[in-house]
Parts: sequence; C-alpha cells; structure tokens
Amino acid sequence: MSQVNATSPAYGIGLITVIVGVAASLVFYQTFYLPESLLKPSVDEHILHPVTQTKVEMILGSSDANQQANFVPKQLNIQLGIDNHVIWENIDDTAHTVTPDHRLEDSYSGEFGSDGVIMPGESYEFLFTENAETGYFCIPHPWMTGELVVTKQRF
Repeated sequence: MSQVNATSPAYGIGLITVIVGVAASLVFYQTFYLPESLLKPSVDEHILHPVTQTKVEMILGSSDANQQANFVPKQLNIQLGIDNHVIWENIDDTAHTVTPDHRLEDSYSGEFGSDGVIMPGESYEFLFTENAETGYFCIPHPWMTGELVVTKQRF
C-alpha cells in the first residue's frame, strides 16, 4: 500500500483542487447569489400590509360590448399604505384578463397584469408598493377598460 506524503505531486494537485473549488464558490456567491438575494427593495410595513383592500368586480355581462359597466369601479385612486392591495374578482360567466395598456413593473411585487385568463369565480390580486398610473383592459373583450392611479398617502 502506498502512502501520499506532503512532498508527492498528488498532494499538491489535491491541495490546488481544493483551493480552486473554494475560490470558485466565493466568486459565485459574491457575483450571483448575493446580488440576487438583495434584489427586492425594502418596503415599509404599512405599505406591505395596508389598512384595507380595494376590490374591482368584472360584473355579469361584461363580455357584452353594449354594456357600459364592466370593471366596477372603472377608475381607481389608490393610496400606498391605505388601500394598495387590489383584488379583481370575476363575477361574470366568461373568462377575462387584467392587462395593462403599457408594461408596468413594481420593484417589489413584479410585473402587473394577470398571468392569463381569470375564470368565473376566480380573482387576480396585486400589491402596489410604488407610485404608478396606468390604464388596463381585457384582452378577449377590449372594450372592458379601467384606470388606476397609485399615490403616496396624503397625510
């Protein structure tokens, strides 16, 4: 049985392998893992847990182009920390979407807009944490439109 001593080439190769492995792990941690873990901004607790929720209903008959009311209410004025958690409820008998007129991304909550259709009886929720202003519509029923303005508290 042969033994590896501190002067043999196998010892040096093993030591170099360990050092390279540790260095590669540190580089990965500092360049990829750490920045990814710090991406979400810090947001005040009162914004993350608002006093109330805002509900928008996609009412029965919204898929009819002749019906004036579809997203109820159509215009939302939302205040951060008060009512910035918005829930769109589909009480219609047809599937709908909540799609922004232009791309809107909240740095904490991500991209605004439903991930596909909202089936009857289901809902879509979004927590706004930043000032924003956008119109939105339903892709299958483009006459269904709404607007929202998100602002800081007024007091």
